[in-house]
Amino acid sequence: MDIERKQSEVIDKFVKQAASVDASASNLAALVLEATAHPSLFAFSEILSVPNLAKLKGTQYSSSLDVLRLFAYGTWSDYKRKSNVGCLPVLLPDQVRKLKQLTVLTLIETEKAWRHVFGVLPYDQLMEELDVSNVRELEDFLISECMYAGIARGKLDHLRRCFEVQFATGRDLRPEQLDNMIHTLSSWHSELNFLGYGLLGLGTSDSLLHMIQEKIKWADTMSEANKIHRKEIVDKVEEVKKSLKVDLDLRGHEESFSESGGMMDYEEDRVRPKRVCLRLCLLEEKEAKIEGKAWRK
Repeated sequence: MDIERKQSEVIDKFVKQAASVDASASNLAALVLEATAHPSLFAFSEILSVPNLAKLKGTQYSSSLDVLRLFAYGTWSDYKRKSNVGCLPVLLPDQVRKLKQLTVLTLIETEKAWRHVFGVLPYDQLMEELDVSNVRELEDFLISECMYAGIARGKLDHLRRCFEVQFATGRDLRPEQLDNMIHTLSSWHSELNFLGYGLLGLGTSDSLLHMIQEKIKWADTMSEANKIHRKEIVDKVEEVKKSLKVDLDLRGHEESFSESGGMMDYEEDRVRPKRVCLRLCLLEEKEAKIEGKAWRK
């Protein structure tokens, strides 16, 4: 997606600037301010992991490191709680908007983790978490700062007072989430090994791919063979139909009895069409089974 590509480019730019050898504490603080206010940046853990940022500790700019950590993992509620006790500086308007956008992503992420699908966020919950006083202001924020920004997509239900989420950009993983993520990936890998490799005795993904390709090739071959067989059955049915028609036409022009053995000729003529009809029914039944249709006698 364009937003992911653009964000990746922005992250690379800030990481390179932060990793600069001659970056001073004041320059790093300015970089944090610029990054946390950037309109296309919603992931900060890579910047946070740059070793040079340790220069901020113990200086007058140490709170910039806390701000960066807040934007990586925190929400607007976290900021209010910490700023009330003087742990964080006053944010600029662009930073406030960014942190509220990130808060919406966290709410969506929490709802998805509980339901395993994108869910519905009530307006009352959103207004409380974002410090928004009315529905009109909330809907304007969701439309202009979330959906138009490309970080979330969904429907605003004014009557039900909720935001039905269809898509959202992910946030940085908090350190405590890493263990759960590793466990989930390990479980998924084990299940894949059991289902794809263990039962079939396959050792590599290339082997699994080869097996799938062979199955597709086999299915195509069987499909072609079924087509040929079905055509043969259809041709035989048509042949029997023509034979039956000829027999009936001849029977209409022949005498029912002959001078010698007339009764036997009559019986033969009477029984033969039945045999032909029986053969025709069997062929039609076989044709119906091939085509997967119900056959009625």
